[in-house]
Amino acid sequence: MDAMTDAIVHYRRYLKRRNYSPHTVKNYMNTLKHFVLWLDEPIEKVSYKKIAHYIDFLQRKGLKPKTINSHLDSIRGFYYHLQDEEGVAISNPVKRGYALRLPKPLPRHLRDEQVPHLFGEIQHPRDRALFLVMLRCGLRVEEVANLTAGALDLKGRRIFVHHGKGGKDRVVYMSHDVYRALTQYLRMRSCDRAKRLFLVGKGSCKGKPISVRGIQKRMEYYARKSNLKVSCHHLRHTMATQLLNADADLVTIQDLLGHSRIKTTQRYCAVSNLKVQRDYFKAMDLIMQGRGGEEVMT
Repeated sequence: MDAMTDAIVHYRRYLKRRNYSPHTVKNYMNTLKHFVLWLDEPIEKVSYKKIAHYIDFLQRKGLKPKTINSHLDSIRGFYYHLQDEEGVAISNPVKRGYALRLPKPLPRHLRDEQVPHLFGEIQHPRDRALFLVMLRCGLRVEEVANLTAGALDLKGRRIFVHHGKGGKDRVVYMSHDVYRALTQYLRMRSCDRAKRLFLVGKGSCKGKPISVRGIQKRMEYYARKSNLKVSCHHLRHTMATQLLNADADLVTIQDLLGHSRIKTTQRYCAVSNLKVQRDYFKAMDLIMQGRGGEEVMT
């Protein structure tokens, strides 16, 4: 057991060396801990069948498929670590690609008429700036919470997003309303020395960075005021859908959103009905004007 404990400690160091985020490292170690405590046999003797029993156990606990897949990712990674880094002659009981199928709901977004309705309720300069950054620049809530004042290039109308999802950096651009909202907020920002851009404006935490949960609670407040079903992530989805409807290239949208795979961005095509509608009628007009394109009468 001491050797296995050492291997787990080494695995944690390995994940850090690979530049996994602290959040990911913590999740991997927690899920691995749950697996080791559940086991009733040495970890090197675990079979595919045992992993299937573990999946059944997690399902009985009511865990969602996405959470179960996270457990499997952690266990699989640990076994690869034992093979490659610790030199243990062991087979990996978690097959590559062995995961539960996940539902793929379409991205939810605000309709065009709902956007001014929501922002008509958001008059606080800080809140208006941070939610416009989500809507127009496509930042995730964690990226907005971690945004620094130094990441703004007001002259160049750019925002540098450092260490986004997957540790990736990217550049996004400010629309006119984002620029106006940010400059207005910066004029009344409570603490010029604070590194983070968006700060708590009152109370005992005044001047400290607003948290992810703090931002989400503000959105929940405005959702109630506007009587809309909307979350922070819906603003990001709204930006992607609006850009696609405005005929922006998929690769451009992928870069702005920081998607690793174009397939993720392509999911917005299923909800971008305006573009599909325009493309359809444009193509049909060409077909009808061509030879053999006469109207078919029934």
